[in-house]
Amino acid sequence: MAPATNPAPTPPRDAPPPFDPELKAALASLGDGVREPVTPENLAALQERDAAARPRPTLRELRADGRFEVDELRVPGAPGGPDVTLVSARPAGLTGPLPLLYYLHGGGMITGNAWSVLPRLLREWALPLELAVISVEYRLAPQTRYPGPVEDCYAGLTWAAAHAADLGIDADRVIIGGKSAGGGLAAALALLARDRGGPAPIGQLLLCPMLDDRNNTFSGHQLAGLDVWDRTSNATAWQALLGDRYGAPDLPPYAAPARATDLSGLPPAYIEVGSAETLRDEGVAYANALWQAGGQAELHVWPGAFHGFDTFAPQASLSQDARNARFRWLRRVLT
Repeated sequence: MAPATNPAPTPPRDAPPPFDPELKAALASLGDGVREPVTPENLAALQERDAAARPRPTLRELRADGRFEVDELRVPGAPGGPDVTLVSARPAGLTGPLPLLYYLHGGGMITGNAWSVLPRLLREWALPLELAVISVEYRLAPQTRYPGPVEDCYAGLTWAAAHAADLGIDADRVIIGGKSAGGGLAAALALLARDRGGPAPIGQLLLCPMLDDRNNTFSGHQLAGLDVWDRTSNATAWQALLGDRYGAPDLPPYAAPARATDLSGLPPAYIEVGSAETLRDEGVAYANALWQAGGQAELHVWPGAFHGFDTFAPQASLSQDARNARFRWLRRVLT
């Protein structure tokens, strides 16, 4: 008779999915500070550090020795609101109207800027796909609460569509997109444009989107204290954005798209999350809701990926696979 062996221990029911080995190593190399949660007490200090440390390339740097045409535009904001800054860029020397990627940066609604995301967008998408990019400098919370940020984004979109000929863009081939908070804003913008009869984008690119203010998904609890953006940080950001409306039962879907009860009539979506990230379940649920409404969504759940993984580990195999999948979706939608 074979000797008895001890069975492998049964993991807890809420044990998180393991991180991809390459991503885990990259995360460990960054130290514990990257996973320090954002709280109401440290938010102001975080914003100061981010404003000082986050790259903000100049227009000259963005033009990359003449490879790109780049301009800053100040356009009218929402009624009663301030003007909005748009950073408009395109590969140099291309004639004819170009399709447009209207992009909203990440940062949890509380950090980030329109300039820092552009070098990668221009290199990876604008140049090979021959498209124009407009990056929006929307106002941040808690200095500006809902609906300020999404109204900034909507005002910029409507202005760009109305001035398409001057900008050299094709108003009938606009994709709205963003990452994290920007992904949530892009989803909200698609809803707002549909309901107001505004510009009709042909696609929405939602990368690890921040969609649900209720912050009570299984993945949120499962990844608490482990993901680089955990449910403590998420709650802090939503509170900063919504103020007294945080948790309100009648919150509009333009504030938190997961609250939407009607997802019909929206453009095709690309939705991407990691299996080991806080926002996993709300992204998956949003894709499912789009399908149930008769819409089109391409969903990717990258195994072992944490929030914003390709920013922290751009050379990892999983990061390269994700970038390739996004590129292929953009190319299909544009053609």
